[in-house]
Amino acid sequence: MRQYDLNAILADVHQNFPVAQRRPVIGITGNYNELTCKLGEGYYKQVVAAGGVPMIIPPVSDKTVLADTLDRIDALLLSGGADINPLYCGEEPVPGLGGINCERDLPELLITRMAYNRQLPILGICRGIQTLAVALDGKVDQDIKLTNVKHSQDADRSEPTHSVSIEKNSTLYNIYSGSQTSTLYVNSFHHQAVSDAGPRFRVVARAADNVIEAIESSEFKSILGVQWHPECLGEDGLPLFQWLVNEAKKFKDVKCLHHHILTLDTHCDTPMFFPQNVNFSARDPRILVDLHKMTEGRQDATIMVAYLPQNSEQWKGVKGEKRAFADDIFDKIEQIVDANANYLALARTPQQLWDNKRAGKKSIMMGIENGLALDGDISNIKHFKDRGIVYVTLCHNGDNDICDSARGNETFGGVSAFGRQVIEEMNRLGVMVDLSHAHERSFYDALELSKTPIVCSHSSARALCDHPRNLTDDQMRALAAKGGVCQITLYNGFLKKDGEATILDAMQHLDHAIQVMGIDHVGLGTDFDGDGGIRGLANSSELTNFTRQLLARRYSDADIQKIWGGNFLRVMQQVQDYKL
Repeated sequence: MRQYDLNAILADVHQNFPVAQRRPVIGITGNYNELTCKLGEGYYKQVVAAGGVPMIIPPVSDKTVLADTLDRIDALLLSGGADINPLYCGEEPVPGLGGINCERDLPELLITRMAYNRQLPILGICRGIQTLAVALDGKVDQDIKLTNVKHSQDADRSEPTHSVSIEKNSTLYNIYSGSQTSTLYVNSFHHQAVSDAGPRFRVVARAADNVIEAIESSEFKSILGVQWHPECLGEDGLPLFQWLVNEAKKFKDVKCLHHHILTLDTHCDTPMFFPQNVNFSARDPRILVDLHKMTEGRQDATIMVAYLPQNSEQWKGVKGEKRAFADDIFDKIEQIVDANANYLALARTPQQLWDNKRAGKKSIMMGIENGLALDGDISNIKHFKDRGIVYVTLCHNGDNDICDSARGNETFGGVSAFGRQVIEEMNRLGVMVDLSHAHERSFYDALELSKTPIVCSHSSARALCDHPRNLTDDQMRALAAKGGVCQITLYNGFLKKDGEATILDAMQHLDHAIQVMGIDHVGLGTDFDGDGGIRGLANSSELTNFTRQLLARRYSDADIQKIWGGNFLRVMQQVQDYKL
């Protein structure tokens, strides 16, 4: 019997669930007509049945409002509706184009692209799959030609009227794997369809007439679009909503974790692009790390390096030119920080990183990639220490006056006499010794010479990818025995000898390093903007995907913090605290 006593109805409602136990919020784009934002009941009822909290998103194109909206939801559901204006695809309208909804088009295209950049799970339904395609570099057929399959049924919306064939190696197939079939019966109310999924998606379902019926991310993102209307199919449509809510729970867990841990990428080469006048305060497509992408990927800090090429025509043999080159880069970093002082700060110590995070600011630490910057002058170590560097990568591609490189000519058979002085002075001043790029003999020499633990800021496992830049298992064990760390890097050629490397390859290298070295000696050094970046971890905006993979592998929160910079910062603190 229905109750009308509100006190009785509310008696068992728990008002103060811990954040981690709260249901994920699913933002649903509202339809619009007759000056009204509205939504078919099937959408929100299926979200509730799947365990989510529905929130209707009105068609608003204000980017600040959209950003604030996305910060408050855990997944996005793009609902069905009218045709999309073909001008957004760079096309003129064809005679068969139906009614467009100009009030919805721009807001939904914007929120889709912004949600994509933030790694939110997305489910697109009917118009929603087409919105995914238009927003993310695909194409939509404005009016599908007459075929032997009717795509706009006269039957009740809850009645399936045609079949679709699903690719077996797909998320969609896994969602419906209980049916033990690759054929799904669906309803259909459309005359437009995705004609080209574009580079970010792959087609995973087609109708008998080859019309595209479903697409999903090809970039390890939780994004799926279907042409049919599962919100009208009751229990048969519920699995898609359960998938979305489950992905939203995972994303919510990632957000909660990033709120209380500190995430540090220990190596990026963004300063290499400074001569192009890149805009760090905008979402600049020329670089992989900027303030927007760091925010989207919930990245707290990065170590930007002044990279000096070993063999370059720019060096004229003038004393001090290499120091001046590095100083120019650090000047530019300081200018960027000053220009974005409300959002960004420099840091020299682990404590300053945490202070910046608590103040709501991203952090940049500075380093040197290639001891060539010292210009053969030991006093320049103090100069750069005073400028704020936290490490020096002793060499790069080619031997220098400090040590032999992994890609050099074995000039010294390891560390040179000058290199021994450099390591001693770095120890004295509290500057980390970085052996990425070093020859094996240089590595073992430095490991023996240094009084403090050393790091490899961006290296991977040679056992999985036989490249001289990577560390052998013996090197890894020796590094761990001396308290050092190896930061797995995202350069394709250091992860996989042949073919394309993806986030899964990076995770294999990390898992291997942990198996060999232990959880206390690993981390992540992306090498973004220095040719680092792979599918699934293409730039700073995708770094939450790394955390998702760690959670999926059941690493504890404490271990994830170690991997996400905690181990590296432990070594940094040891180095900075060291007294001769």
